Formats: sequence, structure tokens, C-alpha cells
Amino acid sequence: MPQIWAIADLHLCIGCPQKTMEVFGPQWSNYIQRIKDNWNKLVQAEDIVLIAGDISWALKLEEAKIDLDWIDALAGKKIMIRGNHDYWWKSLKQVHRILPDSIQVIQNNSIHLPGVSIAGSRLWDTKEFNCSEIIDFKENPKANPKVKPLTLEENEKIFAKELHRLELSLSQMDPNAPLKIAMTHYPPLSHDLKPSIVHKMLVKYNIDICVFGHIHNLKPDNPPLFGEKDGINYLFTAADHLEFVPIKVSKLGD
Repeated sequence: MPQIWAIADLHLCIGCPQKTMEVFGPQWSNYIQRIKDNWNKLVQAEDIVLIAGDISWALKLEEAKIDLDWIDALAGKKIMIRGNHDYWWKSLKQVHRILPDSIQVIQNNSIHLPGVSIAGSRLWDTKEFNCSEIIDFKENPKANPKVKPLTLEENEKIFAKELHRLELSLSQMDPNAPLKIAMTHYPPLSHDLKPSIVHKMLVKYNIDICVFGHIHNLKPDNPPLFGEKDGINYLFTAADHLEFVPIKVSKLGD
């Protein structure tokens, strides 16, 4: 019976090796090979793998295609959404032009497969909540000092746009699907499960599971993070948090 797996924040750099995540510490050592080895041990050809953003560090489509072809060579059908670092993902038309056969993407749409309907959107930072208290912030050694952080107003405009995209995607799900999954890149609610505008939207559309990533360098002494709220299972799937092992989301038919 097919299974559904998830892993976010692959941060592949095969097409642009100078951007390796290994600069962020030993926890990222040999991460691309580790993803491949763990994936191949677990995922079967008939399985589905959800990748919730930050797929490739590429800036250009031709660089991203190298990373997407690497993903294509792994087992299973893959479904992806855009992350905040997927700079190569500028238009859906361009993305579709380089997508290998085993990969589908969600942007203002939903995907229906036997037994499951899947929707999603990247989301963004919001003033409603943040996860700063659970993160051990580390300076990015490759940060561009010329790039200015967005203002609160700019962040809220992007968040509002992403919220609209999420509802557009959710509204196109199969209401009769026995399993409904939402994918977001940014966390859809706080780590302690306090309700959020996104959570209320997911409840409205009867979502069973939400997978997401985005946050890294979590403090080692954090209490259990995320979990179940109002019947929705919130799964944090950033690759480094999972030690680069895909997590099983569900078995189709359960």
C-alpha cells in the first residue's frame, strides 16, 4: 500500500555548489548524500513525498534543473511548494518547463491522487506569532550586507497575498477525499499550538495533516513542538530537524 512521506528544506546546491549548507555547522555535513541514502532506504516507487519548500539554492532555472533532476532520480512521486529561498521559482510557466516527470508543484491549485487531496502555499512572516524563542540564532556567514530586511508593512503585504493563495488552493481540494493534506513552508501557527488565522482556515477546509519547515537551529532544550490541534496533525519536517530522514505522514487507505 502506498505511503506518504515528507521532508522540507533540502537546500540542494548541486547546480551551485558554492552555496552548500555545510557552512552552517557539522550537523549539515554531507547532507545531500545523507538525504539520498535515507530516502532510498525508505521510499518506494509507488510512494508520495511532500517537499515543503526551500528546495534549491539555485538562482537560475538551468541550475535548478540540475537539482530537480537529482530529486527526480529518487524513488516516488514528489509534490512541492515554493520556499522563501527558492529564488529560481519566478513563474509557474517557467517551472513547468523544467519539471521532471516524477515532480508536481502546487501554486494556486491543488493536487488530487487516489485517496488524498493536497493543497498549499508558502506563507510568510507574520506579526501574529513567531518562533524566535525556540531558535538558537546563528549568523549567516554568506549573508549579503547590502540586503535590507523587509519592514513590518512589507512582510504583512506578502503574508496577506500568501494567505489568499492558500485559500485559493484549499478551495480546489476534493471535499470527498478521505485524506486532506496542506503544505506550507512557514509554520502555520506557533510552536505551542496557539490558534492562528491560518489554523482557522485549515479547520474550515477539514484538513487532516499540515506539513511545513522553514525554521532551523532549534534549541536542544525545547519542549515538544507542534503536534495536534483541533483534529489537525502539524508536522514540522525541516530536513536538519529530521536528521535528513523523510518522515512518514500517512499510509494511503488508513
